[in-house]
Amino acid sequence: MAGVNGDSSLAPAEASVALDGVGKTYPGDGDGGAVRALDDVSFSVADGEFVCLVGPSGCGKTTLFRIAAGLTEATDGRVLLDGTEVTGPTTDMGVVFQEYHLFPWLTVAENVGFGLERSDRSPAEQEARVDEMLDLVGLTEFRDAYPKSLSGGMKQRVAIARSLAVDPSLLLLDEPFGAVDAQTREMLQRELLDVWASTGKTVLFVTHDVAEAVTLADRIVVMAADPGRVREIVDVDVERPRERGNAAFAEYVGRVRELIGAGP
Repeated sequence: MAGVNGDSSLAPAEASVALDGVGKTYPGDGDGGAVRALDDVSFSVADGEFVCLVGPSGCGKTTLFRIAAGLTEATDGRVLLDGTEVTGPTTDMGVVFQEYHLFPWLTVAENVGFGLERSDRSPAEQEARVDEMLDLVGLTEFRDAYPKSLSGGMKQRVAIARSLAVDPSLLLLDEPFGAVDAQTREMLQRELLDVWASTGKTVLFVTHDVAEAVTLADRIVVMAADPGRVREIVDVDVERPRERGNAAFAEYVGRVRELIGAGP
């Protein structure tokens, strides 16, 4: 099987996003000492690459995601986006969570265009961009619908379209398909790969589902816990579209699960 590496990171100059020695310590309370949640996490995602982040419960995947997105401050280390240090949320990152966070009082089109209202695009340009994004995710006919009338999968497609509307250089997704059924999840995975292929965006995708990671990723960053850190980076050398019944697919799934289940 190709490509299991201890250090597949790229030099920051070659990367769209680079995590450099990121650590996070939570101060203790009256009943205990400080907790080291993340320690010296370093890896990079190349421009246009699709990277998945997996690991056991408690390894700090979501904390690392929030640091990468500029939503949580690291105790040490830094995150670079196109060579510039991330110090807070930025429109250069499109962020999608498991919860859809759609505005129920806005239509699908208004939700998708929400971030564009603060851009320098003209109203006509904003409308054209919304139309483009709705077409990209297959929701043109639902542009005037409200979120309450949409399925969970459709709501997540709206969230992805909204994150892409401002044309970020990086798309960050944290368990985005975790709240939908298995059939919808596989459909959304295929659709996300189509979106990724057509836009060329750089993607960092957090998941607890190993098969999902093998389905989607160019590389899989496998975390270890206590404290959270990079255990291995696995290069997935299987041609897309990837079939779950394929022997190579199963081998990658088994290898990543073995890494997640390994001890300290």
